[in-house]
Amino acid sequence: MEPEEKVFRRGRRIAVDVGDARIGVASCDPDGLIATPVETVPAGGRSQARIQAIVEEYDAIEVIVGLPRSLSGKEGPAAAKVREYAGRLAGRLYPVGVRLVDERMTTVTAAQGLRASGRSSKKGRSVIDQAAAVVILQNALETERVSGRAPGESVEPVI
Repeated sequence: MEPEEKVFRRGRRIAVDVGDARIGVASCDPDGLIATPVETVPAGGRSQARIQAIVEEYDAIEVIVGLPRSLSGKEGPAAAKVREYAGRLAGRLYPVGVRLVDERMTTVTAAQGLRASGRSSKKGRSVIDQAAAVVILQNALETERVSGRAPGESVEPVI
């Protein structure tokens, strides 16, 4: 029996870290090697329109949305809000796919990275969400590269 060939889909992806006040956005190169910050979008009424514009500008093949879970893996009210947001985003972006991936500890990891680079928490607030989106995207890319399958779960569009 031959080992299963792992396939990595080529194309830019956009990741979003959805928060109550801000949404961090990151993208990757077409080969999916490096995730980089794009911008922080204010949460609220126009956020999905801005994310749609970014997806179109980057000609993204997919959007990765971080799904907040507790350390035990349980989903609470924040996860329900993100699921709802992702469903509406999927409806807006169709046929571009939207996927939910586990984002446990991404903000902590991002904050540690910012502190290690010499940024204070106060100064880092404007980019912490972008940094968290970078961590979400980099983890998703690595998962796909190792497994040969798209990471997380596909979101059904809500229209």
